[in-house]
Amino acid sequence: MSLWDPRQVPPYPPPRYTADEPEVSAWLKRGDEPPDHDSFGLVQYHYLANQKATGGDYGLYRVEIAARGGGPGPHFHRTMSEAFYVLSGTISLYNGTEWVDGGPNDFLYVPPGGIHGFRNEADAPASILMLFAPGAPREHYFEGLAHLGELTDDERREWFVKNDNHFV
Repeated sequence: MSLWDPRQVPPYPPPRYTADEPEVSAWLKRGDEPPDHDSFGLVQYHYLANQKATGGDYGLYRVEIAARGGGPGPHFHRTMSEAFYVLSGTISLYNGTEWVDGGPNDFLYVPPGGIHGFRNEADAPASILMLFAPGAPREHYFEGLAHLGELTDDERREWFVKNDNHFV
């Protein structure tokens, strides 16, 4: 039995585009373009749609992690949700209570304040999509990770807080 009723359309958000005529504004990013940032050959980031490109709506990143390339331990964000979609390989995902293996087509959603983590512990590379909503300047965070060794402990703690990464 279907619950679908054509007379009962769920509410949509208010219109955000109010001009009389549509506009040509779509853009394409090809999958074979080189990564936007390479972190020591272990993690490659493809900035598919960042905060600036989406007007702050969301940030979407394809992340390729080398075999045994690691990843962040349990943490949470105060300002945004985060979602993970496994494209290939096996990713260990922390859901707030346990680490579970995620394979192709597995999805993990984390609301603001939700404890999570991810890492590649497998002997093969893995690829994931990461979605942040609303969008945040995560490319600043991704690129800054390489410079953490240059900071004092206090500066490092402050940098993580400013980038809305709170480790538990």
